[in-house]
Amino acid sequence: MEKLWAPWRMAYILSGDERSDVCIFCQFPSEGTERFREHLILCATDRAFVIMNKYPYNNGHVMVIPRSHVADPGDLSADDYMAWMDLTRKSLAAVRTAVGAQGFNVGMNLGRVSGAGIEQHCHIHLVPRWNGDTNFMPVLGDVKVLSEALCDTYERLLPYFASLGIGPA
Repeated sequence: MEKLWAPWRMAYILSGDERSDVCIFCQFPSEGTERFREHLILCATDRAFVIMNKYPYNNGHVMVIPRSHVADPGDLSADDYMAWMDLTRKSLAAVRTAVGAQGFNVGMNLGRVSGAGIEQHCHIHLVPRWNGDTNFMPVLGDVKVLSEALCDTYERLLPYFASLGIGPA
């Protein structure tokens, strides 16, 4: 029997329903650019930032997050919303170029019942897709194979986000 190892997932599995009072989407960028790499933040603007998903559905899975701490996009100011959408548009192009994505799943989970892991701060998921990227593993084995380590994907994406905002120090 073959074994697939993904030890970084254990922290997520063991966290279960734990919820922190600290919003990482507020905390991480506030800690400064010297911690961007540690937190997988690719770039930041005054109104939004891009962070890699620590538990990705596919290689290159990123999230675009408004700086304003709101659960519902309807609660954002018009300026914050437009800056968030503009960074989302630019991030799609950056990821597409960096990893050669042929398509994307783009979406939001608003509220815990919809699957939001961080329900108090809205965010958009950008999940790159390729023709044939679904195989027998997820269907039969309930296993998703990621072909690259997070830190390697971060370094692959980083140059494509350099012109979109402030990057890591």
